[in-house]
Amino acid sequence: MKIPALPLKKLITCAVVLLTLVDSSAQMDITTEQYREDLLFLQKTVHEDFPFLFKKTTAADFDQKVAELYEAIPNMEDHEVLVGLARLVASFEYGHTVLGYWENVIPIHQLPIVLYQYDDGIYLQGVHKDYAPALGTRLLAVEGMPVEEVLKKMRPVVPAENDQFVKAYGIHYLTFPEFLHAQGVIRKLSSTITLTLEKDGKTLKQKVKAVPLERFPRQYGMVVPGEDWLESRDLSETPLYLKNLDRICYYEYLPEHKTIYVRQSQIQDDSIQPIPEFYKEVFDFIDENEVEKLILDVRLNGGGNNYKNKPVVTGVIASQKINQPGKFFVILGRRTFSACQNLVNELHNYTNAIFIGEPTSENINFYGDNRPVTLPNTKINAYLSFAWWQDKPQWENKPALYPQIATGLTFEQYRTNEDPALEAALSFTGENFIADPMRYFTELFTSGQMDKILPEAKRMLKDPAYAFFDFEGEFNKTGYNLLNQESLQEAIYVFQLNTSLFPESANTWDSLAESFWKSGNIEKAREFYNKAISLDPDGPTGENARAMLDQMSREEKEKN
Repeated sequence: MKIPALPLKKLITCAVVLLTLVDSSAQMDITTEQYREDLLFLQKTVHEDFPFLFKKTTAADFDQKVAELYEAIPNMEDHEVLVGLARLVASFEYGHTVLGYWENVIPIHQLPIVLYQYDDGIYLQGVHKDYAPALGTRLLAVEGMPVEEVLKKMRPVVPAENDQFVKAYGIHYLTFPEFLHAQGVIRKLSSTITLTLEKDGKTLKQKVKAVPLERFPRQYGMVVPGEDWLESRDLSETPLYLKNLDRICYYEYLPEHKTIYVRQSQIQDDSIQPIPEFYKEVFDFIDENEVEKLILDVRLNGGGNNYKNKPVVTGVIASQKINQPGKFFVILGRRTFSACQNLVNELHNYTNAIFIGEPTSENINFYGDNRPVTLPNTKINAYLSFAWWQDKPQWENKPALYPQIATGLTFEQYRTNEDPALEAALSFTGENFIADPMRYFTELFTSGQMDKILPEAKRMLKDPAYAFFDFEGEFNKTGYNLLNQESLQEAIYVFQLNTSLFPESANTWDSLAESFWKSGNIEKAREFYNKAISLDPDGPTGENARAMLDQMSREEKEKN
């Protein structure tokens, strides 16, 4: 990048970068003004052709970010401009809307390691053979910065719809030195990064040298072991969800469980067998054999062609043997995305599926199907989504489709080939299982069994299977529905229930205060607004409570 009148300190820094980065001979020849032209072109294109993307960010916030980047460009290196553009595109928070950094128009580098975020931390799931001692270690810090802080700093560059997307697809941004530098994780751009690692209770330091960006031997986010690459899992056996990964669709009969297990890893026809033919075979087998359960595993499925979902959905609906509560299970995961999000949405809408595992990495309703917008000077592509996919009413939209039975995965479970999600499906009996907690609580309420609601809610809160059910949010929403219907006493009851379950939540007390205010009990409203302030003195809930108290005071003065 040609920048006029650079200070000496900046020139020295640039020289160091040129000497230390691997394969740094390929330099961009783009001027400040050309970068700025590209930025303004992107801004104009978004406003004119993609204004519908302003859902999670506003046009004003976007323009403010553009202005800040515009001013900063004269003092930025090529990679910093690239990351700045990536951060700008990521601000829309749709997974399909992303800057094409991988096209290497502005060359970047990557550490030859593969990371995976398990329940107990981020581990080096795979490594190049040169770093064998680091295999299976837990990542503690990058150049001395704790990994928790690294994740926070890197979050803005990831075009993530939710935290699951970061775990699945965004974790790899931690291996790009240029991104680490531009986001302030490392002070100087260097090809060698020092990682602080932990294994067997011992801490070690490992220097890792970046290589020019290339496609490492990965499959569905995990390293494929070979002559040069090592995998941390015990390879003497293979769990079902990792078997036959050369096939998009694969099934196996588990006679001891009278269960058909199906893994579908893309929404595409397999070269061996198209989707309709594959599922015909599956459902024919179910009809002709002693099968009591069907487990559909889409935890690795990042999408494909939406129009190929029909044989799956209609096949389940038509199977009276399978489409019953407790007979059909769908395993979700952090890579369940795009056309597979549509698939699980439809299965949720139209079948008796029980969902197990982790939340998906996509919003239930989302923008997908991107178009490349080529920036005129650099030729970098910004991939901007244009198609709105809405499988559920807007009031049912959520950050993800959440499993009804939550299961995670620790590194040790992965290393030893355990599969908690599959085990949960195979061992399911239905005893004490509540598929829809709020419907269950509503039925208890309407049938006069109100005394059971609080103990049942407490029981479920302690049960890890319901880890992804938002009890506080759902009770709060129910309370406001009642409040809007002017069912004041019922609303007060629900809000009081929520404060019993979540006594340390400022929001529950703020909602309870509002219900008492609307019912005319000013004294109680004041008491609970002050309680909310004490729990969140400097946050948005405390601020709202103070504003409500001020409004109450003004209204009282006007009456007097």
